[in-house]
Amino acid sequence: MNPAFSVFQKRLANPLSFRLFLFTRLPAAFFAGLRIEQLSGSSAVISVRYKWFNTNPFRSMYFAIQSMAAEMSTGLLASGQIYKRNPAVSMLVVGIEAQFFKKVVGKVFFTCHDGEAIARLVEETIATGQPRVIQCHSTGTNEAGEIVSEFTVTWSFKARSKNTRHSNK
Repeated sequence: MNPAFSVFQKRLANPLSFRLFLFTRLPAAFFAGLRIEQLSGSSAVISVRYKWFNTNPFRSMYFAIQSMAAEMSTGLLASGQIYKRNPAVSMLVVGIEAQFFKKVVGKVFFTCHDGEAIARLVEETIATGQPRVIQCHSTGTNEAGEIVSEFTVTWSFKARSKNTRHSNK
């Protein structure tokens, strides 16, 4: 586990700080209304509510909004593990798969429980200097607890050379 994960977690725990981060770095997520419901070293839950901005012609949530929230549930866990690492570690989405089961017309929660596997993989990447890939799973559930969609997001991690200075702010 990254010793700086708790600092990362505290930075995002402030809703105003998180919204400012989204507005400046991920404006689509800001306007879609993504929220952090829970973030720990082992899991993350991101929520988004169906509204006019993220609707499709079938009067349900647009699949891209669901993809964004699912990716964020995996990406926050990954970002927390590479935050302030030395050597720095880069991360990149290299694949995404999805299955949709129900229309989303209310609030949906995307949950990923792969934090510990990500932490082990990042440690391995740093120790070996070799790039690594992991498939993370995010499940979308509605307010009734029904599964509406499932995503597999494939992340690639690569440790930078120790001579390279890079800040993961």
